[in-house]
Amino acid sequence: MRKISKEYEIGDEAIDSAISELAKKISSPENERLLREILTTAVKLGRESNDKGDLKLVNNALKELRHSFRIFAPYRDVKKVIIFGSARSKKTSAEYKMAEEFTKKLTQKGYMIVTGGGSGVMEAGNKGAEAGKEFALNIRLPFEQKPNPYIDEKDKIINFKYFFIRKLIFVKETDATALFPGGFGTHDEGFEMLTLIQTGKSKPRPIVLMEPKGSAYWDAWKRYVTEHLLKNSFIAKEDLNLFHIAETADEAIKFIEDFYRVYNSIRYVSGLTVMRLNKEISEKTMRLINKEFKDILASGKIRRSPPTNKEIEERECLNLPRIVMNFNMCNYGRLCEMIHVINRDRS
Repeated sequence: MRKISKEYEIGDEAIDSAISELAKKISSPENERLLREILTTAVKLGRESNDKGDLKLVNNALKELRHSFRIFAPYRDVKKVIIFGSARSKKTSAEYKMAEEFTKKLTQKGYMIVTGGGSGVMEAGNKGAEAGKEFALNIRLPFEQKPNPYIDEKDKIINFKYFFIRKLIFVKETDATALFPGGFGTHDEGFEMLTLIQTGKSKPRPIVLMEPKGSAYWDAWKRYVTEHLLKNSFIAKEDLNLFHIAETADEAIKFIEDFYRVYNSIRYVSGLTVMRLNKEISEKTMRLINKEFKDILASGKIRRSPPTNKEIEERECLNLPRIVMNFNMCNYGRLCEMIHVINRDRS
């Protein structure tokens, strides 16, 4: 076993020995070090904090994370789309009907749906989804947020105390984001998703803004973003590549499917950016991306590569072709633009 660094031990030989023994009993060899660190953190917190509120927060957060991981673990290989939108949208509204059509067609294609579990657009998302192919991440509020009746499997409802844990699970367990018209909560989730991708704290994903025909909701939002954020240089021009406005369910589904047509996933390994692909791309596309996106490289070229040693060690996507690059870890809008170019490869 690789020994944990001295500075992250308790410093009491008996306690450190007990933690090591417990970690060995409850974890696999490859996870033993991480479990020991978690246990060490818990002991440190218990010894250092006399604030019961702090301990309750950590306790509840850890419980919510553990429960969420357990619920999603059997479905990690299935692509999932998170639906955001107003809890106050009426059943007769265009966005409600659009959300219902969207999730019905997505689940027929094999995707799973994740909603906030409430009424309005979230209800429509669960209603449209095929039975057993949807999750609901409900937040406990003093008003307005009870689980909707269209969730077929009650074990796929997760009730959260904390918004921040709920938001983490929204991002961690899904592969695409669909935003329908909504209020503060919808914009909060949308801007956070854009911020996470813009800053590299979340992996690239398709973000589609669903706007029923005849609506100007997201067009008006984009005008604000362009006229105030872009014009004042608060964002870069390339950041507009992080989202797409769709007027129909079919257009939105195509955008999501196209995002994963060639691109599969990304991994950062020891300063190297590894992009896994669903198929080999042509030499023509390799030349194109090296020419058009050399500005986002810290050095060298974009090149083909076998799996890295770290990926082999963790058995990650070993059957997929790869390209690797010394990405500057800055221009994530341009990185998403490159993914769209790669997805247009027709070899």
